[in-house]
Amino acid sequence: MFKTRLLSGIVLVVLALFFIISGKDVLLVPTLIISLIGLFEFYRALNLHKTPLSYVGYAITLAYYADLRFSYLPSHTMLWILFMILLLFLFVFSYPKYEIKQIAEAYFGVFYVALMLSYIYLTREYTMGRYLVWLIFLCSWGCDTCAYCVGRLLGKHKMAPVLSPKKSIEGAVGGVVGAFLLTMIYCMVFQSQMNLSLPKIVILSGIAAIGGLISMVGDLAASAIKRNVDLKDYGHLIPGHGGILDRFDSVIITAPIIYYLITFAVR
Repeated sequence: MFKTRLLSGIVLVVLALFFIISGKDVLLVPTLIISLIGLFEFYRALNLHKTPLSYVGYAITLAYYADLRFSYLPSHTMLWILFMILLLFLFVFSYPKYEIKQIAEAYFGVFYVALMLSYIYLTREYTMGRYLVWLIFLCSWGCDTCAYCVGRLLGKHKMAPVLSPKKSIEGAVGGVVGAFLLTMIYCMVFQSQMNLSLPKIVILSGIAAIGGLISMVGDLAASAIKRNVDLKDYGHLIPGHGGILDRFDSVIITAPIIYYLITFAVR
């Protein structure tokens, strides 16, 4: 299992390097595909994947990413309002086929998966985005790896015993510190390319530490959803890792946080 997980992880890193370094459509299209697969996994977990509610969700996701590419709408808000109206149409004219919680779940899914993952692309398109976008992965996957290693070595106090019995407070601290140090090393390596002063490096490392802390919430939130529906993994697409949501659960919540924090910190 470890060998399979390691090989899959290497493949993921190689693909991430290619797509993110290339940027533009080469990144946008895979992000859209990942979002659609992740949304399908989410809807399947809640038994919505074979309903018209899911089809509307996929259509809005496609429209949203098309707008990211072509900017044909004055505001994305128009899409979210249209999405709500379409779901309410289905709710009303097929009543009592759906419950209100299913309408809410269908709406939540697009925000939770498609919208939040799109911030990988949005961060890449930001000023110096080709460098700053890696903070998303340093404070999600990097934090996760550091937390795992420290937890295995020093973990004694359970962080969330009901949701994830193996996660420890010591591991969480190690993950946050690891995200900070990894980002500091990364920024120092690319200091000249990013035109960073030492204070800016410390600020970006601090942002990564915050992102690392929040990434754990994303991880635990995905676990909580799976517990609610009695599910072990969202899928089996990635050998040794599970589905898209199993691998990107922390990235989902970290991507928008990093985008907005660097918007204020890097000017």
